[in-house]
Amino acid sequence: MKTVVKTLQRREEAAQPTELKGLHPLLARLYAARGIEDLQQVSYSLEHLADYRALKNIDVAVQRLALALKLQQSILIVGDYDADGATSTALAIRCLTKMGATKLDYLLPNRFDFGYGLTPEIVDVAARSNPDLIITVDNGISSVEGVERANQHGIEVLVTDHHLPPETVPNAFAIVNPNQEGDEFSSKSLAGVGVIFYLLAALRRHLRSANWFEQQNLAEPSMADYLDLVALGTVADVVPLDQNNRILVEQGLRRIRSGKAVPGILALLRLAKKNHRKTIATDLGFTVGPRLNAAGRLDDMSIGIECLLTDDQTLADQYAGELDAYNRQRREVEQDMQTEALALCEQIELDTDELPWGLCLNSKSWHQGVVGLVASRLKEKIHRPVIAFAPTEEGKTWKGSGRSIPGLHLRDALARMNSRQPDLIDKFGGHAMAAGLSIQAEKLPEFAKIFAATVKEMTPAWRLQPIIVSDGEVKAAEMTIQTAHMLRNCGPWGQLFPEPVFDGEFTIAGKQDLRGGFTKFRLQSDAAPVVDALLFEVLESLPEPGDKIHIAYQLSVNDFQGTESLQIIIKSLFN
Repeated sequence: MKTVVKTLQRREEAAQPTELKGLHPLLARLYAARGIEDLQQVSYSLEHLADYRALKNIDVAVQRLALALKLQQSILIVGDYDADGATSTALAIRCLTKMGATKLDYLLPNRFDFGYGLTPEIVDVAARSNPDLIITVDNGISSVEGVERANQHGIEVLVTDHHLPPETVPNAFAIVNPNQEGDEFSSKSLAGVGVIFYLLAALRRHLRSANWFEQQNLAEPSMADYLDLVALGTVADVVPLDQNNRILVEQGLRRIRSGKAVPGILALLRLAKKNHRKTIATDLGFTVGPRLNAAGRLDDMSIGIECLLTDDQTLADQYAGELDAYNRQRREVEQDMQTEALALCEQIELDTDELPWGLCLNSKSWHQGVVGLVASRLKEKIHRPVIAFAPTEEGKTWKGSGRSIPGLHLRDALARMNSRQPDLIDKFGGHAMAAGLSIQAEKLPEFAKIFAATVKEMTPAWRLQPIIVSDGEVKAAEMTIQTAHMLRNCGPWGQLFPEPVFDGEFTIAGKQDLRGGFTKFRLQSDAAPVVDALLFEVLESLPEPGDKIHIAYQLSVNDFQGTESLQIIIKSLFN
C-alpha cells in the first residue's frame, strides 16, 4: 500500500510581541507562531503553576486523605497499565509514604483479566485486603459500577483522573478531575500523574499548616522531588503541552539531567544509551515511555511500577532490563500485526482514495496490548481514523484501540454512535486522538460500517489530506550546531507546542543505505555547508546524488562517541 502523499503548509508568520524582540530572531519567530506573547510563558518557574485551589473537590479529597493518615487507615492505589498510570501509582506510593502512610499498597488491573479501570471485578479483588480507602489514579471517572461495588464493600473511593467524564459519573467520596463539569482549573490538559501530583501537593500544604510533620517527627517532603515522574507520565501520555504542563515537564527534565531522578528512570535511559544529562522530552516519549508501557501491553505493569519505586540501583537495572526485553518482544509482535493489517487494507481497496473514512480492522491472532500501536502506525500511513480489534481470551468480546487524525474527536465519535445505538458498544472511553472500547464479536461488521459513516459525517474531506506544517526556511547563517542546541534547549516541545519543522531545497551530495531500510544523505544548499541528513521512512523510490530535493526537516544534534555535529532529520520529501 502506498503511503498517502503529504502536503506542505507553512505557518503564517505571527507578529512578534515587544518582549520577544531580544531573543534570537529564529527563536522569537518560532515562539510567536506558537502563541507566546511574553517571556513568562516560557520561563517555566514553578511559581507560575496553576493554583490547585481551582480544582473542584480538592479540599474534600485532601480532608479525606488527611483523615486516613491520622487514623492510619489502609490505603490502596488502583492505577492503570500504561506509563501515565505507572508514574501516577509510583508517585502516590512514594509521596504518601513520606507523609506517614504505613498501610499503603497498590493494585494494577491486568488488562487481559480485568480490563481498564476500577471494575467491579477488581474491586472484589481489592476487598480481600480490606482497604479503608481506594484512590484511583489515571482512571475511575467512568467506573460507575466499580465505585458502587466498593461502596457495597464499605470502601470509600477517591477518584483522580483526567479523562473526559461520561454523562453519569461515579458516586465516589470525591472526584478530582480538571475535566469534570463545574471545574475551574485553568489547565484542562493535565495527565493522570499531574492530577495526583496536584492532590498530593494540596495535601502537603494542609498537613504543613496542621503541624503534622512536626508532630509525627517526619521530614516534610518536597514536591519537586516527584517531578521526574510527572514529566515522564505527562510526555508519555501525549497530552497537550500547555504552559502548565510545560512547566511540569521542564522542571522534571531538569531533575533528570541533574541525576536526581528515581533510579529506574536513569536505568532506562542508560539502557537506551541516552546520556541523562542531555535528556529532552522526546527521550521520555520515545525511549523511556515505550519500555515502561511494554510490560503493561504484554504482561503485567507491576514490573514497571517496581522499577519506578525502588531506590536500589542494582534492582532498578534488573527491572529496566526486563522492561527492555518486553519492549523488544513488543516490537516483534507489532511488526507482525502491522504487516497483516496492511494486507487487510489491500484487500479492502488497492486505492487509498477508496478506503472508508474511518477504518476498522481485526484479527483473531492479534494481541490486545498492541492493537493501539498498530492503529497508530496505520493511521500515520493512510491518514484516516483507525480502530484495531483483538479478541479476549474467551473470544466473545473484542477489545479495540483507536487513533484519530486532527479534526475528529474520537471519543465524541464513539459517544455519538453510542447515543444512536446504545446496544452496539459495551464500553468506551478516551480522548480526542485516542480511545478504547469493547464490543461483542458478532457486532464487529456493523460497528465498522457505522464507524466509517460517523467519521464521514463528522470530518471535513480536506482533513483526510495529511499536512506537514513548516516554520519556513532556515537561513544559511542559522544552519549551525549552535542553532540546533538552542532549539533543543528551548522546549519542552510536544503535543500542541510542536517541535520546530523547517523546509527548504537541497542538492544531494551523497547517499548511503543504512540498516532497517533507512537512508543517510549528504545535503548541500546554497551558501550553507554540507550537512548529514537521516531519512527513517522506507520509501518505494529515493532520489539520487545530484538530484535537487525539497524536504521538511528538523535540526538535530548528533552525538557520536562524545563528538557532536549538526544533522537534520528528514520528515518528508516533496516533489
